[in-house]
Amino acid sequence: MRNIRNFSIIAHIDHGKSTLADRILEVTNTIEKRKMMAQVLDSMELERERGITIKMQPVRINYALEGVDYTLNLIDTPGHIDFSYEVSRALKAVEGALLLVDATQGVQAQTLSTLEIARESGLKIIPVINKVDLPSANVEEVTDEIIQILGCNEEDIIKVSGKTGEGVAGLLEEIIKKVPPPKELHENSGSASALIFDFEYSNHQGIIVYVRVFDGSLKAGDDLVFSFSEERFTANEVGFFIPGKKASDEIKAGEIGYVVTGIKSLSRATVGDTITKFNKKLPALTGYMQPRSVVWASIYPESQDDFGLLKHSLEKLKLSDSSLDFEEESSMSLGRGFKCGFLGMLHLEIITERLKREYGINIIIAAPTVGYEVQMKGSDKRELIYSAARFPERDKMDKVFEPWIEARIIMPPKYVGDIMQMLYDHEAIVGNTEIFGDNRNDLIVEMPLRELMRNFFDELKSVSSGFASLSYKMIGMREADVARMDVLLADEPVTAFSRIISRRKIETEANDIVERLKEILPRQMFDFKIQAKIDGRIVASRSMSGMKKDVAGYLYGGDITRKMKLREKQKKGKKKMKKHGSVNIPPDVFLRVMKGKE
Repeated sequence: MRNIRNFSIIAHIDHGKSTLADRILEVTNTIEKRKMMAQVLDSMELERERGITIKMQPVRINYALEGVDYTLNLIDTPGHIDFSYEVSRALKAVEGALLLVDATQGVQAQTLSTLEIARESGLKIIPVINKVDLPSANVEEVTDEIIQILGCNEEDIIKVSGKTGEGVAGLLEEIIKKVPPPKELHENSGSASALIFDFEYSNHQGIIVYVRVFDGSLKAGDDLVFSFSEERFTANEVGFFIPGKKASDEIKAGEIGYVVTGIKSLSRATVGDTITKFNKKLPALTGYMQPRSVVWASIYPESQDDFGLLKHSLEKLKLSDSSLDFEEESSMSLGRGFKCGFLGMLHLEIITERLKREYGINIIIAAPTVGYEVQMKGSDKRELIYSAARFPERDKMDKVFEPWIEARIIMPPKYVGDIMQMLYDHEAIVGNTEIFGDNRNDLIVEMPLRELMRNFFDELKSVSSGFASLSYKMIGMREADVARMDVLLADEPVTAFSRIISRRKIETEANDIVERLKEILPRQMFDFKIQAKIDGRIVASRSMSGMKKDVAGYLYGGDITRKMKLREKQKKGKKKMKKHGSVNIPPDVFLRVMKGKE
């Protein structure tokens, strides 16, 4: 085990983690140059398309230094704040972390958040400055920032270029020298214990678990058991990620690999569980804290015939993304569906996109909301409400409580004024402001979580020209002054468009939603109204005219009464349709409304 090094790369989004991982694989000849491609560890189509890492990805690297062969296990992690749970799981499986900082952007808010997770895990942290080859690189200033947050010396900071490969060989040497080798927890126990940090599902092989072995070894044919669920199984295959799966005779203590369980029941395994030998069990390893969903949205299949497929697809997605939470619910207008919990708006967008791309399901997404605690009149108990459609009327409630966050924003000083105005619009309470590095401000604010969902990330990037960064954490529940807004199309409420809004923004929010729907809804065969209703009164309304057709256009000459009869018949048909017809809403309308202004 003394020749094994397990490490991860952590950083803010777009700081070059995946590119640096590509160069490490290239320098070590883990992947032949002719087979190299950008973002080689990002296996999902969505990851390549968006240029971001969504799933952590392990890979085993063989590297020789000074005549000694070493095994390096790298886990590439996401950078966006919505996927911080992926990062925390990866860090439990390693002994060291590369803290990667972009030489052109410096330390960002999410950099500090991931650093805190790594420190809590007791990892050896190696600071790395990336993109030093760029003309806009400000290496000296970024070096000072890293020294400020880590308290390290300048010579401890490795300078590399993920694009050109500059400094990568020196970085590998530092990893071998500084990251401690793994230690066995129960030496010579004759058993084995391995922590499950991720999953994959195969229609042919069943559940495939990604594990870090802490004791003993796992071999194909071993009689194993999950510690928490007590599900017994035989290991059909074990192996490593090189970076694709490669079968091996065994996975030893200190190594990272996979185990094919053959289990087809999707509910039998959980992230954070321990695999041990059935006939000689070891105590369960310390697992992971359950992630707390912060954004909720109801998802329904466009056709109720696809309900079973949607359920099975969500179960499969939960295996590969344990932070996804869902339970069955039903709606009068939309039928059976699922109330799903997400770690943020990007997480919600990625999951819904994967449902459509990977499983071919057309879905309807209700407006996302946060969880509110409602105290009804005459009661001292609080009821948790996740769905806007189930939010009580004002006269039935005594108090409402909503989740708040503490956010950290790092920005250049010249954008402070515009960001302060934006924060006021989002009901934020501004706290301490400090100078970070030589030319940036570090701002601490408190604000309702619901305001984070109102395009806060996009607005922050817009007003700061992309230079501000954000991280946040939950700080508890506070009393709220909010109301439910229902949307009516042709006088019929559409529960998927219902949302909970601040009372101080009633007029703005109501006009925004009806204008938005007027823009994106396709025209119908009849005239109808788009209305926003709050506390029993219509707050905003827009009319949508129906499609026109000259039914008498093909007639020419003859008696005018023939044309008059056809037009009168059309008029009666449109009147009947307006009275009894319903508005046809394509599935993409729900997604476009959820995303807000384009």
